Amino acid sequence: MLFLVVALFLFGALLGTAGHVPVSVTVVGGIAITAWLTVFFLRERRKSGMKGASR
Repeated sequence: MLFLVVALFLFGALLGTAGHVPVSVTVVGGIAITAWLTVFFLRERRKSGMKGASR
């Protein structure tokens, strides 16, 4: 998952909207997206762990 985040960040920085905004804005956006994905991952992992515990 981390590889995907880095790859999308680099691709966006070179070709996308991130190429038209300051680097600091792009980095803050990347950090925000990474944090959101981490929270999502942990919630999903906790849900799957609870399913296994109820058996």
